[in-house]
Amino acid sequence: MYTQRKYRAKDMALWTRFDTLRFLIIITAWVAAYNFLDLHWLKIPWTPLALIGTAVAFVIGFQNNAAYDRIWEARKIWGGIVNTSRTFGMFVQDMVSNDHAKEPMPTEEIKAEVKTLTYRHIAWMTALRHAMRAKRPWETQLELKTNAEWDVKPPEMRSDLADDLQPYLSDEDLKEIMKNDNKQTALLYQQSHHIKRLKDRGVIWEFAFLQLEKVLEELFTLQGKSERIKNFPYPRHFATLNYYFMWILMMLLPVAMVPQFVEIGKEIAVNNDFIGSIFIWASIPVYVAIAWTFHTMERIGRTGENPFEGTANDVPISTIARGIEIDLRQNLGENKEEIPEQFPVIYDVQF
Repeated sequence: MYTQRKYRAKDMALWTRFDTLRFLIIITAWVAAYNFLDLHWLKIPWTPLALIGTAVAFVIGFQNNAAYDRIWEARKIWGGIVNTSRTFGMFVQDMVSNDHAKEPMPTEEIKAEVKTLTYRHIAWMTALRHAMRAKRPWETQLELKTNAEWDVKPPEMRSDLADDLQPYLSDEDLKEIMKNDNKQTALLYQQSHHIKRLKDRGVIWEFAFLQLEKVLEELFTLQGKSERIKNFPYPRHFATLNYYFMWILMMLLPVAMVPQFVEIGKEIAVNNDFIGSIFIWASIPVYVAIAWTFHTMERIGRTGENPFEGTANDVPISTIARGIEIDLRQNLGENKEEIPEQFPVIYDVQF
């Protein structure tokens, strides 16, 4: 447990090291100027700074709560996809049969139909996770140096959608799907049309057909909810103004803090002249700690705004989708050697 906590603290320090250096430069420049250029007249009272700090803390808290709500909602949506997918796999295996068929189909053909429907569902999840990983103009966290230097990217950014869909669809279906802008929607349409054809042949009973259509309806609902989070960002005026407010606070803070440390140093000099004369430099670590706290909390909020962007803190939709695929294919009776392995964990990160 200690090793894990130490490791996380180290990662946080590395992740924010450029910001920490920036704060160190700002406060060192202020202290040096104040100490060597006789700027003792340059100071502001704490009251207006406290008001700004309160406003910034309030907005950062609001942003973090909103970001967490978006992440948690996204996780609930994909939890729903897990449950609905398993239900769909079970329904398909039990409801596609010759019990009500007008002309009974060979057992092997029944199994082939079940496999086609199951594989198309896996293709739907594949198309959906690719759509969720597609870059939007407001998604910029992966471009930050401390994120890009790790070169940690989700599988969707390292593969082509057509190549990922090919194992699950016929050449004709794949060609038809790739013509559409919203490929996941087109796959659900294909699924519905296929189920209706089986119903018309009596391979799916009328009541079973309605049940399967309800499952497809639920998948459409979950897809729409996921797309809503992806396509509607955290309001930019909140995010942008919050960032500016935070930096106003960071730039004004030394103007109030450094003179305060000078006054404390004068009081200390009554008993210890040396410590009193250098006490102004103690404002550097205090300022860095305060600035780091505010900035890191604001950055955590920005990181959580887009839960499908593909950063280390996002919802692991690739892992979730691959886990569902493994479940469905194992329940089809496939050998483990035929089923893809789970996506690897990189730097303790699931995607």
